[in-house]
Amino acid sequence: MNRLILSIMTLVSGSLFSCGQQNFKTVDANEFETVISSDSVQLLDVRTAEEFNEAHIDADSVINIDKLQPDFMTKARKILKKDKPVAVYCRSGRRSADAAQLLTEEGYKVIDLDGGIIEWEKRGKKTCK
Repeated sequence: MNRLILSIMTLVSGSLFSCGQQNFKTVDANEFETVISSDSVQLLDVRTAEEFNEAHIDADSVINIDKLQPDFMTKARKILKKDKPVAVYCRSGRRSADAAQLLTEEGYKVIDLDGGIIEWEKRGKKTCK
């Protein structure tokens, strides 16, 4: 009986641990700036259109797909290329981490901005409207 309980506990704890694994890279604002300076990276803002229009990272091409919308992954599949890394950010880092996990599960290579645009601006990085 003890072996059965121990086996079940091991199986459950292993399952819980693997669910929390992150298959994407989270970087600070300085490293994110270096990442997005490459032409081979797709920059993805996953905030609402209103948030995006208030201010977004100053880069040549920023893609805005609202993570809160039910068609987020449908739009992402249509717009994003799997052969190019995706650099993703949001306001504080929560939505972008969720989006990064979904995109990673779909086979995209993803780099997430730790702390979102709040941290980006706090570090004095450029934004535009």
